[in-house]
Amino acid sequence: MWFKREQGRNRRLHRHHVLDVKLRSDQVRANRVRLARVSFLVVFGTLFTLFLLWKIGEASLNTFVYDNPDFAIQVIDAQTDGKIAPDQLRRWTGVKLGSSLIQLRLAEVKRNLEMVSMIESVSVERVLPHTLKVRVTERVPIAQVNFPRADATGGITVSVYQLDADGVVIQPLDPRVCAVPLAQVNPQLPVIAGLNYFQIVAGRRIDQPQLQAALQLIDSFDRSPMAGMVDLQRVDVSQPRVIVATTGQGSEVTFSLDNLDLQLRRWQQIYNLGVQQQKTIATVDLAVANNVPIHWMTASVAPVVTPKTVKPLKNRRRNV
Repeated sequence: MWFKREQGRNRRLHRHHVLDVKLRSDQVRANRVRLARVSFLVVFGTLFTLFLLWKIGEASLNTFVYDNPDFAIQVIDAQTDGKIAPDQLRRWTGVKLGSSLIQLRLAEVKRNLEMVSMIESVSVERVLPHTLKVRVTERVPIAQVNFPRADATGGITVSVYQLDADGVVIQPLDPRVCAVPLAQVNPQLPVIAGLNYFQIVAGRRIDQPQLQAALQLIDSFDRSPMAGMVDLQRVDVSQPRVIVATTGQGSEVTFSLDNLDLQLRRWQQIYNLGVQQQKTIATVDLAVANNVPIHWMTASVAPVVTPKTVKPLKNRRRNV
């Protein structure tokens, strides 16, 4: 009897303990759900606030910056160190007056101008509130290439390309896009002969050793006393390891590819010797270091050509 009474009491205590455990589990679960809801509301509220701020900021930028008429392009200040007319530079930029200066892609403007083979380098800058500043450095042509090709009628036409001191091929400027007199647009330059015409692509550099030596010769010749004595008309680069220059006086001078300044000085000495003897050089091979072979002709037989006047030259940059 006593045992049954004790057993009944233990069952009541056990049921009370189980109910207590279930109650605490329900409280923990409820707390977790409440915490999850609060966390969700906090995260959602934060993201919504950030999104709202982003939209407000975007609208503010559009209103006060990008679409603000105070930042519309009113002036394109285009200047060059060469012959291209400023109005043509403005057209080549592809920029329209009234467009947003802030939204303008400067890299795209720079690329548009650098696609012109006559242009060597470009600087583009925003000048707030409404000015686009463009500065251009032009290539300086020192030689030309005559490129024969078939025309639509089946005949042969000659296209003229120019080369700067680095060997970059230049499409000659149309006189209509220049701000200088017509005579200065595409001057008569020494002709490079013997090139592979497949190499001639406007804007590309030709790395052929003979051509690079020929351009160095022309550049050095223009700066030497010989420029006031003879007229350098043609340089043939078709032969290996040498280049052959032809003057307007009928002389043919062969150069090796190295030590061109030394060879120019030797040419001057030989030319002066011929003047003293009233003779003109017919052919001379300066590629030979010793006992230079020379053929003379009398001065009366040589064509009379007025050599070019030596003029101050613009500094020419060579890529090394």
